[in-house]
Amino acid sequence: MDEETHHPADPADGDLACARCGTLAESDPPPPTWLCSMENGGRQYLCEDCARTHIRAIESRLDSAWW
Repeated sequence: MDEETHHPADPADGDLACARCGTLAESDPPPPTWLCSMENGGRQYLCEDCARTHIRAIESRLDSAWW
């Protein structure tokens, strides 16, 4: 593919946290089991537990305010 790979922006404090529960990523970049979504022009990351809990809403493309 000719698409450029975009790497996550570095958070201001250096720690990447889940947008739902606040769990900190143990590695940089975050583990491959974490999800990244674009909302309101910014990246939001979800930890594995939050992603599993809300997978139906995520796949249905529901706004995160609904879940």
